Amino acid sequence: MALVLLTALTVAIFFLSFGAGFGVAPPLTLVLPVVMGGVLLQRRALELLFVVITVAFFSETAAKGWDHTRPGSLVVLVIVAGVSLQLARDRERLGLSTGRGEAILLELREQLRQQGEFPPLPNGWRQDVVQRSAGGTAFSGDFIVSTLADGGRRLEVAVVDVSGKGLDAGTRSLMLAGALGGLLGQVSPDRFLAAANDYLIRQESEEGFATAVHVAIDLASGAFQLTTAGHPPAVHYAGGSGRWRLVEVDGDLLGVIPDAAVGMAEGTLAHRDALLLYTDGLIEVPGRDLAVGIDRMLGAAESLVPRGFDGGAQVIVDTVAPTGSDDRAVVLLWRT
Repeated sequence: MALVLLTALTVAIFFLSFGAGFGVAPPLTLVLPVVMGGVLLQRRALELLFVVITVAFFSETAAKGWDHTRPGSLVVLVIVAGVSLQLARDRERLGLSTGRGEAILLELREQLRQQGEFPPLPNGWRQDVVQRSAGGTAFSGDFIVSTLADGGRRLEVAVVDVSGKGLDAGTRSLMLAGALGGLLGQVSPDRFLAAANDYLIRQESEEGFATAVHVAIDLASGAFQLTTAGHPPAVHYAGGSGRWRLVEVDGDLLGVIPDAAVGMAEGTLAHRDALLLYTDGLIEVPGRDLAVGIDRMLGAAESLVPRGFDGGAQVIVDTVAPTGSDDRAVVLLWRT
């Protein structure tokens, strides 16, 4: 049906150019069915449409001459036709039906967003989350997964930074987020990152490495166990002393070597305490040491203490890296 309608449009443009004059339907108007065909048609149907458009263009050229059609119009039509044909070939190669490419990308983005949503927390616990992609693109290589385990008594959160950025990193993020979302709460907290590393090793991808931080918190006592794999240090705020402290533990990157070492730390979130998790896009500035970015982040976190932590993740990102060249994710957890 789309081929029939676009063929009819081409024929209508051809007759309008003869009957109504140059001003109503100039030869370059034929670019409209070319563009629409690239969006709506499969490759073979698009090639048939190009035959009709070519006949219409050169028929008009033969009747009115190059002074009327102009060689530049032919150049533009050829370029746009090439782009439209490539779009159709990409859809065919990916096995997508007409118009489904954009819809699938939107579905992928929505799934990534849903993966980052926190479960409802019990009274006395609050959270704030911000995720931003590099350059404002729709997809990010940073993602967050979280769940309540042990009948809601334990909160588990993982913040992961997949190598790369943009759409390529976004598709790897979706794959890994699905896998880690299934592992979260199903394996013991001290085995979670090891299981994630095993999964990435099995993928045998040259660009499949990632960094991650995982925390499991007993929501009754506030005791937490934190494990990291090549990730920037988490930050613990002690409400009693009013100080922010880096939780520095070392660990290997995920997906690089089997049996990667995982760093582990333990602590307790007392009332009025907070825990800050983030990816390196927040603190990384080209040409500067990471310590500079960490200092800026700690300064922004310090400014939250008088005003409270509500909306704190947003404040930290806006202060430290509002327009960063890398993906950024920030999780702020605290006890009221």
